[in-house]
Amino acid sequence: MSGTRHNFFGALLIFMILFALTGCHGKREQRTFEIPEAFDEAGSYEITFWAKNDTNKTQTGIYKKAIRDFEALYPNITVNLRLYTDYGKIYNDVITNIATDTTPNVCITYPDHIATYLTGQDSVVPLDDLFADERYGLGGSELKFDSPSQDEIIPQFLEECAFNGSHYAIPYMRSTEACYVNKDFVEQLGYTLPETLTWDFIWEVSEAAMEKNADGTFKLNGQNVLIPFIYKSTDNMMIQMLRQKDAGYSTDAGEIEIFNDTTKELLETVAEHVKSGAFSTFKISGYPANFLNAGQCIFAVDSTAGATWMGTHAPLLDISEDKLIEFETAVMEIPQFDPEHPQMISQGPSVCIFNKADRQEVLASWLFAQYLLTNEVQIAYSQTEGYVPVTSKAQETEEYQDYLQREGEDNATYYDVKLQAAKLLLAHTDDTFVTPVFNGSASLRDAAGQLIETTAKSVRRKQTADGAFFKKLYEDTASLYHLDQGGAQMDPGAEGAGVKDLGPLPLTAKLLLAALAAAWALIAGYLLLVQLKKKNRK
Repeated sequence: MSGTRHNFFGALLIFMILFALTGCHGKREQRTFEIPEAFDEAGSYEITFWAKNDTNKTQTGIYKKAIRDFEALYPNITVNLRLYTDYGKIYNDVITNIATDTTPNVCITYPDHIATYLTGQDSVVPLDDLFADERYGLGGSELKFDSPSQDEIIPQFLEECAFNGSHYAIPYMRSTEACYVNKDFVEQLGYTLPETLTWDFIWEVSEAAMEKNADGTFKLNGQNVLIPFIYKSTDNMMIQMLRQKDAGYSTDAGEIEIFNDTTKELLETVAEHVKSGAFSTFKISGYPANFLNAGQCIFAVDSTAGATWMGTHAPLLDISEDKLIEFETAVMEIPQFDPEHPQMISQGPSVCIFNKADRQEVLASWLFAQYLLTNEVQIAYSQTEGYVPVTSKAQETEEYQDYLQREGEDNATYYDVKLQAAKLLLAHTDDTFVTPVFNGSASLRDAAGQLIETTAKSVRRKQTADGAFFKKLYEDTASLYHLDQGGAQMDPGAEGAGVKDLGPLPLTAKLLLAALAAAWALIAGYLLLVQLKKKNRK
């Protein structure tokens, strides 16, 4: 009996230690994928590919052609394409399917999303060993297509796919943000576009444009509607402004720093220009391109991948032709606080692959994912919008260089605004940055945009954006996006705002401590019982 008790309490102690170790971990470790000695071409493999397009039939055609060409090389692999119109829907479906072990094989997504996928055990395949494999890795000897080597992937773009000590994706396409400007309106107001836009310049011109005629129409455009400055992605807006200010956003370890005094100052500026009517956002007013093309906007900030919607002769339009006005579109960097040291975000879809029980199926998935980096796919897709290829191998080809030189030949493939947007990123790749990736970084990104959106909406409702407003805004935003669980400082006026405060323990930690206390109490009780029995025997 005594041995049984010893075994029971020993097992209990081991269980509690293991529970403590797993409970204290913020994420589950992902096992390294064991690469098969050779790809089994005798077997049949069916893989699913989840991709996103903006109802762009040309992009859909490129995906389908890539699949046909790949299947011709590997007839034992069948690729099933599932298209989405929104990255958020892909993200939600992947999260749902992780729980039921029904994830796709290959998925176009974002690193912030992958960090959350990693909370599912062995969900996403770490790729470093696959990168380096001499047979099936990047530029591998056994590949049936011309794959780029790892050195031929643009380093800044590949860096975005590395976190938690490994690469969990390969870049697919890259873009940044651009400011699309109605140059004619700027000059009508008596201004000349500088070489690099500054925030002060944009705010000044935007406010100057608010002057009205006696009948209530705007002097600049003679219309009843004018929003001089519209920003599509307010999360990018806040992130880039903080980066340009060298202010806190988050650390690589996932500490939340966004709730600081600099953020408050930026929001106060936003509130000032929302109040005058000079600034609005996509979520409040609508798509910036529609206002720009109708002569109701001067500065429209959107992705370089959105260039095909911008300008009088844009190949993709969401307004009727009778509403279009003729104007010269200037494609410029986003506004800067320090034009001598520009900072602009790097963004764009990446590709990850998911673990499956069959290693050959995973290898088949990797082969297809890698095929998306071939020159033919990269160049064809980059020509659909203002994306740039992610490999120097594709960028340096005669075909791609010829494409760049044919700016303005037509308003489709060689649409001048689209090519200018691509050239903007190519010229400023070294000025791009990425945000830290961790489980929760997607929520932090959403929160960054929400701070601007809530401030703008509140001002439009005639609320006063004062200290009390921002204090509550910080608290509400942190709670909404579960950023308060780490206890980030929420008082924008407090000394040391933005630093971490441990705050109350999460429920899981409290349960863990209670369980450990109970285990030690049981052990202590058992030892006391043993001592009492020994004493009684004497």
